[in-house]
Amino acid sequence: MKVIILNKKIILSLILCILFSSLLFYFKTPFSFALELTTNSIVEENLKEKISTLTKSEDKTAYLTFDDGPTLKATSKILDILKEEQVKATFFVVGKHVKEHPELVRRAYTEGHYIANHGYHHNNTKLYQSNDSFINEIKNTDIEIGKAINVENYCSHVFRFPNGYMSSRYKSKKKEASKLLDEINYTYIDWNCLNNDSIKKYTNTQLLKNLQKSSKNKGTLVILMHDTSDVNDTPSILKDSIHYLREQGYEFKNFYELLNP
Repeated sequence: MKVIILNKKIILSLILCILFSSLLFYFKTPFSFALELTTNSIVEENLKEKISTLTKSEDKTAYLTFDDGPTLKATSKILDILKEEQVKATFFVVGKHVKEHPELVRRAYTEGHYIANHGYHHNNTKLYQSNDSFINEIKNTDIEIGKAINVENYCSHVFRFPNGYMSSRYKSKKKEASKLLDEINYTYIDWNCLNNDSIKKYTNTQLLKNLQKSSKNKGTLVILMHDTSDVNDTPSILKDSIHYLREQGYEFKNFYELLNP
């Protein structure tokens, strides 16, 4: 009889442990907003309007965006910090780097980060060579992303021009290219906040001050950073940047939020 009672207690204890572990996992694991975006998605119908008016909002929302990756130098470190801080970001990836490091894109996607398009080569000469070359730069990047995350006909619907649309470089070409984006159900976005991590070498204190100055007296922020570490070690200042923005009352979101308000 004692043996039977002991077994019941053990079974009950095991059940309670499993339930407790499940609850811990549920509350500690960030929810993934990752969706299967494709060329046939209907989510982009009002996306262009949302994107174009995003930074006009007075809501204290921060969209962290990282350009030019993925890279072995920085992307994993950034993903580790974002996971620790439970922040979802948007990565504007370069197609050739996606092909080199698909595992990094796969990780970013499965952890709920938005994978957006930054062209295949990040080379303006190739990008604006012709209308076909511009469209192929985008489509070939989507193909590599699709392979990495196992989503057929992937289409992010969001593009960022190398150097930004606001830059005076290739201004007339960009104007023509923006019309091509409409034809392939794409829109583009720049930024209204940055820490200048790709401009020149700064100390971490200076990078944080750049961010503070750039975000001052603004509502919604689209923040430009880079996951390359070619000029500055962006991961080393990321946590402090997140903490500062939270102290200022900002809530972090990524572009999936625009598709699923």
